[in-house]
Amino acid sequence: MPLDSTPLPTRRAEHAVDPVFTDRWSSRALTGEPIGDKDLFTCFEAARWAPSAFNAQPWRFVYAHRDGEGWDALLGLLNTKNRLWAYKASALIAVVSRKDFVFEDQTVPVGSHAFDTGAAWAALAHQAHLLGYSTRAIGGFDRKAAPQVLDLPDNFEAQTFVAIGRRAPLSQLDETFHTQEYPSERRPLETFIFEGRFTSVHD
Repeated sequence: MPLDSTPLPTRRAEHAVDPVFTDRWSSRALTGEPIGDKDLFTCFEAARWAPSAFNAQPWRFVYAHRDGEGWDALLGLLNTKNRLWAYKASALIAVVSRKDFVFEDQTVPVGSHAFDTGAAWAALAHQAHLLGYSTRAIGGFDRKAAPQVLDLPDNFEAQTFVAIGRRAPLSQLDETFHTQEYPSERRPLETFIFEGRFTSVHD
């Protein structure tokens, strides 16, 4: 079990990449201290510039500051286990995507809406890391209730939630998660990179 005094493992990339990609990881231990709109909107600004098909920019973000307007509603959508740690986030963000796009006066489906929105989330996460914040995407939420609670039109879909905040010592995290509170490794490149054709031999 990791202890507060135990150094976190160092990630080592197989090829030269900027440390922002290896140093960022998804902590659950958060201090609960406020995040100002200046920093939060800097993260949204980074997401704004993500690439998307047709330049449709399908991502939408519904956010609430800790103990601010909408906080209880967003926190209440998370499953019980996630609420054990996410209640100490500085802000919660619902990441939403629009499933269609108006193109040449016609509304057409956008098959890449979730993919493009994922690119925006990645930009937000890395910008938050550069500002000294931790972010963690949360897939465990009430997907049936989310559209009504978030007041989403039928052509929008809730993809994930994000908790953002300053990283806290392990002692401030529920013991349930102590053994998971460290930077996870990644699969080797040869297990997911294929030249010419796909093969599942490494799965």
